[in-house]
Amino acid sequence: MTDAERLERHRRLWTSDHQHLWHPFTQMQDWLAEEPLIVDAAEGVHLVDTKGRRYLDGVSSLWCNVHGHRVKELDDAVRAQLDRVAHSTLLGLASTASIEAAEELLRWTPKGLTRVFFSDAGATAVEVALKMAYQHHQLRGDTGRSEFVALRGGYHGDTLGSVAVGGIDLFHRIFKPLLFPVHHAPQPYCYRCPLGKERASCHLECVDAVEQVFAERRGKVAALVLEPLVQGADGMITQPPGYLKRLRELCDREGALLVCDEVATGFGRTGTMFAVEQEGVLPDLMTVAKGITGGYLPLAATLATERVFESFLGPYPDQKTFFHGHTYCGNPLACAAAVASLNLFRSRRILEALPGQVAALSRALAAAAEHPRVGEVRQRGLMVGIELVRDRRTKEPYPYAARAGDRACREARALGAVLRPLGNVLVLMPPLAMTEAQLGELAGIALTALDRATGALDRELAA
Repeated sequence: MTDAERLERHRRLWTSDHQHLWHPFTQMQDWLAEEPLIVDAAEGVHLVDTKGRRYLDGVSSLWCNVHGHRVKELDDAVRAQLDRVAHSTLLGLASTASIEAAEELLRWTPKGLTRVFFSDAGATAVEVALKMAYQHHQLRGDTGRSEFVALRGGYHGDTLGSVAVGGIDLFHRIFKPLLFPVHHAPQPYCYRCPLGKERASCHLECVDAVEQVFAERRGKVAALVLEPLVQGADGMITQPPGYLKRLRELCDREGALLVCDEVATGFGRTGTMFAVEQEGVLPDLMTVAKGITGGYLPLAATLATERVFESFLGPYPDQKTFFHGHTYCGNPLACAAAVASLNLFRSRRILEALPGQVAALSRALAAAAEHPRVGEVRQRGLMVGIELVRDRRTKEPYPYAARAGDRACREARALGAVLRPLGNVLVLMPPLAMTEAQLGELAGIALTALDRATGALDRELAA
């Protein structure tokens, strides 16, 4: 294809996109006024646009790509499954692919989780968990347990149930009249502690605040829902050590279930296969998605303990059935990709390599942590949030309308990396397949990009 032909194709696709598509989490008036970056191909940890330009995939194609793009083992697994069956239902039937995927998944998840309920996205996995938690108590005769506790700053997806337990006002407040009530406790945001505490003298008062919510609703809470170790969508808010374990103990004392949403944190992202492992916590229900197929195909799962599962067993007339399901539950193509992806964790010894990668990324980010317009660099494993501030001493944020994070991401694109902003936070969440050298390159691009963006923004705000 000549350069002229490539450019003509790009313009045709650009026009068609603006005429027909509605993009998620995108202010479409701005989108329609701009030339889009159109991803046309990929190779390894790079994306390739319709102009032939290459970019480091710095956010794992929205936090789901694990092993890179066009991975032979994953490609072969999906092609082989196509020769058998592309899809069959799990409503009243079983399938080889879903059985094998469940078996392999349970080899990696915390011991004590024994049952796998497949769905198709992180939000649907959370919906499943909420309904399971509620029905579990109802079936056991504890009918007063009908309420949920969650954290401010939490994000669990965009279906109505998952929005109800979400806690990001920017995303969720407009839908409040549609939601069931949820009791939200303060988030453990140490840099901007909502309780006014200082890190050096903190005694996990944020846990005390959750305990207070439970005390006020004693005997009424069905479950506590949270993202373990890192609240991703609110800016990579990392929880202090011991926080998750204390909440597990709280749920045990109060008779509530603990639902851990590992959609973003699972599959090696925090440095261990699942975040809950780092504090020795076994959830009653755990949700996974995103990286489960290596970022190839939509698949999600809600994992449950045998105790939760047994609540749903009974004679047919008792109607203890879990009346919930999705057309593509356990889709064979996605399940085949999941098995292949999990096998790569084993054959490539991915978890063993993670400490070196995490340390390399941390070293590469050291300069960003000293930048005068960076308030804090938060890192847990390969999940990173760089919070941009107008004043480092006072922690004054840039105004929302200044689009500081967005501007930094635009600068990063010009330098050859795709990043994503969360307000004033610049997010890095690279594929686990990135080499230490590539992680250093990504961090260097992020630093240059934020320096250029904040420099230009400061000049504009001072004018």
